[in-house]
Amino acid sequence: MTTENDAAVIAPPLHPMALPLAIAAGAGAAIAGAALWAVVTVLSNYEIGLMAVAIGFMVGRTIIAIAKHGNPTLGAISAVLSLFGCLLGNLLSAVGFAAQAWHMDYFDVLTRLTPDLAVRLFTTSFGYMDLLFYAIGIYEGYRFAARR
Repeated sequence: MTTENDAAVIAPPLHPMALPLAIAAGAGAAIAGAALWAVVTVLSNYEIGLMAVAIGFMVGRTIIAIAKHGNPTLGAISAVLSLFGCLLGNLLSAVGFAAQAWHMDYFDVLTRLTPDLAVRLFTTSFGYMDLLFYAIGIYEGYRFAARR
C-alpha cells in the first residue's frame, strides 16, 4: 500500500526524447554560463565563486525545465555539465587575460587556441581556489537537477 508521501517520491519516467534534449539544453546552459563567467572575471579582474553557483543553477534548472522533474541520474549529468561549464569559464577567462596581455583582440586569441596553448593558459592561471569553485559547481549542478 502506498501512502501520499510515497507517491510524491516516485518520479514519473522520462519521455524517451527528454534525456537527449535535456543534455543538449544543459550543455547550452553550461556554455552560456561559461561565457558569463569569463565576462565577469575579465571585467572585474577577480574570480568570483558565485559564478560556479550560477553555472550549477543554470545547468540544473535548464535540465529540470526540459525533463519536467529531477532524479539522481539527471543530477549526475548536470554535475558533469556544470564542471564542464566551470572549466570552460576558466579557459575563456584565461583567453581574455591573454588577449589583454598580448594586446590582441579576444577572438583572435580564441581562434588561435590550440590544445597546447589551452593547457598552458590553464596551468598559468590555475589556483587552488579553482578546485573549490569546481566542487561548488558540481554540487550545485547535482543539487538542482536531482530534485524530484
